[in-house]
Amino acid sequence: MLGAGVAFSMDGRGRFLDNIFIERLWRSLKYEAVCLHELRDGVEAGRIIGTWMDFYNEIRPHSALSGRTPGEMYRNGARAA
Repeated sequence: MLGAGVAFSMDGRGRFLDNIFIERLWRSLKYEAVCLHELRDGVEAGRIIGTWMDFYNEIRPHSALSGRTPGEMYRNGARAA
């Protein structure tokens, strides 16, 4: 791919698997917030998405984090189980 100007990642970053996490987050956001509301404008969308992100990070337990929230993990400097 040298002629196309494509650089290959040799350190594991930028792998296609990295996209799985953001795709899962987007799917949850879409089904748990966006599709449940009639979003009339950007202000309303920002409010609903912001509220959901707060819920996702601070209230909703995550099975991948042994029932903890991402906020707890971040504040405690803990690693996922």
